[in-house]
Amino acid sequence: MKMRTLFASILSIGMLAISINASANEPIQPIKAAKVTNPEMVELGKMLFFDPRLSKSGFISCNSCHNLSMGGTDNIKTSIGHNWHQGPINAPTVLNSSMSLAQFWDGRAKDLKEQAGGPIANPGEMASEHTLAVEVIQSIPQYRGYFAKAFGSDKVDIDRITTAIAAFEETLVTPGSRFDKWLEGDKKALNQQELEGYQLFKSNGCTGCHNGPAVGGALYQKFGVFHPYETKSKIEGRKAVTGKDTDLNVFKVPTLRNIELTYPYFHDGEAETLEDAVKIMGKLQLDREFNKKEIDSIVAFLKTLTGEQPDIKLPILPPSNNSTPKPVPF
Repeated sequence: MKMRTLFASILSIGMLAISINASANEPIQPIKAAKVTNPEMVELGKMLFFDPRLSKSGFISCNSCHNLSMGGTDNIKTSIGHNWHQGPINAPTVLNSSMSLAQFWDGRAKDLKEQAGGPIANPGEMASEHTLAVEVIQSIPQYRGYFAKAFGSDKVDIDRITTAIAAFEETLVTPGSRFDKWLEGDKKALNQQELEGYQLFKSNGCTGCHNGPAVGGALYQKFGVFHPYETKSKIEGRKAVTGKDTDLNVFKVPTLRNIELTYPYFHDGEAETLEDAVKIMGKLQLDREFNKKEIDSIVAFLKTLTGEQPDIKLPILPPSNNSTPKPVPF
């Protein structure tokens, strides 16, 4: 009896090891929950993320284009900025963006901290200036108190503002998707169609670009490998950063996490549905004409990548006072 029990235990451990190794060998890995080491800085960053006073009009916040109730994006083709300016590009999701090799579609910002400063001073987005944004925040005593808790002194500058926003954004990860549960050993987490979609996703080479915990974001790729992408957009991709003709239409591979929430798709927002996106990607990137059954299966798999959304309690922002610079209306 003891030998049977010992054998059963060894077999159980062996099966667990096989399961773990099988998961480790998959091109996609589960997302881990965020670790917060400075809660005061994260809280300050959250306040600044939601504060429209960082914009010239006092109307646009980071959350305007990266809405945390809408998958970290705005669900329109291209975002609306200052004075109702129609932006040139689709807003990428802020969720899991800390896992990307760089920020923006063209990778012009090396990290979240550098990215956070861009829209504030962009005339087509928040249209403020860094000096003005600092003056606004510095004029509010309660804010200076939050900076003292987060940084050890109440000094306010653009470096600290962007550092705090980045610290908050680093917590915006979405673990616990059904696909993660399947990777972790729950073989009932996915149905047959979803499993077939995953196998198609792998066997057709999609994981060559969409891999890792974020299922993307780890490299740049030309959009239009086998066939050119026809678009009205004048966005050049990496060429605008490097100046190299070979980087024309080369973009950062987007994350596919929470992809069912972040429509429309592509840098120009021209693919309205996941079905459209899968069909176009198959043709342009893989030279493959997926049939309806294959498209439906791949889409079913992609929807299993929706994770637990950040549970955000809206911050109560400290009020402006008589010395706070006034917003400039549209």
